[in-house]
Amino acid sequence: MAWTLLSSPLNLPLSHSAIIAKTSSDRLRSSTGRSRTTPPPTRRTIRANAAEQDQAEGNDKDKDTQAFNPFGFVTDNPSSRSAIQLPESPAEDGNVGQMIYRIEDKGREYGSSIKSGKFRWFVRETGLAKGRRGTIVFLHGAPTQSYSYRVVMSQMSDFGFRCIAPDWIGFGFSDKPQPGYGFDYTEKEFHEEFDRLLDVLGVESPFFLVVQGFLVGSYGLTWALKNPSKIMKLAILNSPLTVSSPIPGLFQKLRIPLFGEFTCQNAIMAERFIEAGSPYVLKLEKAEVYRLPYLASGGPGFALLEAARKINFTDTLSQIAAGFASESGLWAYRWDKPVLLVWGISDKYLPQSLAEEFQKGNPNTIKLKLIEGAGHMPQEDWPEKVTDALKVFF
Repeated sequence: MAWTLLSSPLNLPLSHSAIIAKTSSDRLRSSTGRSRTTPPPTRRTIRANAAEQDQAEGNDKDKDTQAFNPFGFVTDNPSSRSAIQLPESPAEDGNVGQMIYRIEDKGREYGSSIKSGKFRWFVRETGLAKGRRGTIVFLHGAPTQSYSYRVVMSQMSDFGFRCIAPDWIGFGFSDKPQPGYGFDYTEKEFHEEFDRLLDVLGVESPFFLVVQGFLVGSYGLTWALKNPSKIMKLAILNSPLTVSSPIPGLFQKLRIPLFGEFTCQNAIMAERFIEAGSPYVLKLEKAEVYRLPYLASGGPGFALLEAARKINFTDTLSQIAAGFASESGLWAYRWDKPVLLVWGISDKYLPQSLAEEFQKGNPNTIKLKLIEGAGHMPQEDWPEKVTDALKVFF
């Protein structure tokens, strides 16, 4: 027989408490199966039973309907979860300030801030200032940054090249002036500021030029068409080259009033854009670098918004297609400098057929090198293959 001491409900001393003998269940039950004595339920017992019932009902409801998750648009999608690298509980990363503090020094390999005119450019540079094989200038597209060229730059400098890759004004870690205050994100202004930067960096002409991507990438190509004497050879990585080139949804959304203002402030915009055009998912340390400028302030988003609304895609692509063709009626100068198309065939924005169409416009000057396993940014997806192609070409 087991004995249990229960304190008095009135919290009296133990000597005045009742001693209740409790036997095993088989001895306490009569032949009818009922308990000989059933103590009245206490308030604590009633509350406990009610809580258990509420919990059981809640569990049943959870089975029928999923609880609201404010991050559901991200975390419910396995691909998105990998892309954005959010923890199971987004609060684990702390607030935005803590996230910026944790990653603010990332992604600045080989880079420094250079004052040119009224603005400061963030410029990556590898190799000797007087590289024995010459200088290569790498230009990125929107909405990314020069960080994408870090591996290719390192490898090319090992072969004797001086490599320079700036973040365009408004992108990456360069200045992001407010539109209307000294910079309006037009093609003409991008060209003028790029000319000033080349002078500040002491880049001697002619040099090798590598261009990739949309919008500011296209401005890199129109700059080349206006300055053919400054270029020795031109390498073009996946970029829109003809009027039939599709324009990604991101840039179309940015051009919609009000909706564009909302879209441009999406901190994960750049990394999602990269992954949407690639067969791969960015690793966390890479995704954080592309995310940082948009997370740190609203400036990069509004710069991209302004540039996307100022560009005339049809006119710009018409200039590019005609300018690099063997016979052009738009340009006084007929392009005859060697051009290499380094094309990631898994690009989900720009199909391989566009590169082939562009090459046919000037087959004697333009050569095509296909990169298997690479998407819209082959320099990020498979930099070793890009390096191999550039070494042979340059």
